[in-house]
Amino acid sequence: MNAPARKGAAGGGRGPVAALVLVAAGVFAFLISYSVLAMVLRGGSVDGGGIAGVGAEGRRDPVVRMPEWMRKAGGARGRRRPFHVALTATDAAYSRWQCRVMYYWYKQMQARPEGADMGGFTRVLHSGKPDGLMDEIPTFVVDPLPAGKDHGYVVLNRPWAFVQWLQKSKIEEEYILMAEPDHIFVKPLPNLAYDNDPAAFPFFYITPSEHEKIIRKYYPEERGPITNVDPIGNSPVIIKKTLLEKIAPTWMNVSLQMKEDQETDKAFGWVLEMYAYAVASALHGVQHILRKDFMIQPPFDKKLGNTFIIHFTYGCDYTLKGVLTYGKIGEWRFDKRTYQDRPPPRNLTLPPPGVPESVVTLVKMVNEATANLPRWDEGL
Repeated sequence: MNAPARKGAAGGGRGPVAALVLVAAGVFAFLISYSVLAMVLRGGSVDGGGIAGVGAEGRRDPVVRMPEWMRKAGGARGRRRPFHVALTATDAAYSRWQCRVMYYWYKQMQARPEGADMGGFTRVLHSGKPDGLMDEIPTFVVDPLPAGKDHGYVVLNRPWAFVQWLQKSKIEEEYILMAEPDHIFVKPLPNLAYDNDPAAFPFFYITPSEHEKIIRKYYPEERGPITNVDPIGNSPVIIKKTLLEKIAPTWMNVSLQMKEDQETDKAFGWVLEMYAYAVASALHGVQHILRKDFMIQPPFDKKLGNTFIIHFTYGCDYTLKGVLTYGKIGEWRFDKRTYQDRPPPRNLTLPPPGVPESVVTLVKMVNEATANLPRWDEGL
């Protein structure tokens, strides 16, 4: 037999043995790797003794124990993190009936098991004197701006109201939800903020990048890119109380400066105070988690989806065939502005067939609240 043939024969004879050795080595390496990984994951060390997959209590974990740092992090998210609901309002009839509906649904949702994060509630009344809802809704009375300072723009009182409330009241919760009278909770709201990252709803009509020239009057280039200014207003926002205490005075000052500047006032109009909050937050280096599921705005948002709040700021006008006639009074309509000086009647007519579920749900929820609120027709 020639040399090549002998070499081939010898190699063939060693084949099964070599294969067994390789398999054994692979299994051994896997067991060592698994033991080391298990010990590291459970917070131990490679040479710290113990058996892989066995906890300090002597119980065997099904796979490996969750690392202690991961367990603590998960526990932090699992803990109840209540927020205080702060609702700014006036004593006008238009504001009062909306506050009553809003508070009714807050209580309904807070009472559900999933409502554990929904803490206390305060209506921050910036009319300077008590009104007829003091016994029904927890209320803290603050002063309005000095006469003429709001230039007829009543929401300019909102940041000033928050400054006073934060300074003078005792708030037990670590977080605050800034809300408005025309908000209705459709399901329990969890705390969407995480530590120093507040949560906010992104508004399609708040566009800092399109108004960079104006924004730079209050947020100069050396402070950072225009993208630091979030496309938000102050509500709905869930934020740490300590952060809001820093932002609120700046928000107030920026709002007043914007209102007194003709170019800014003309450009921002009725959303000026919203831009002011976004700018004030950026000045303090605070950016928000943008949550589109925070709320919907009928009639443009047609489905409830996974939202938490209905914001009924727009009028809902439809034909009797369920066709939207926005900008034109419909054969069927619900518009909060219809009820400036009195509350809407109980048992509003439901929308006609074909109207989106967001609008139908809104009217049904208003009807349920008004049916259960005492002395509704008196317009407290």
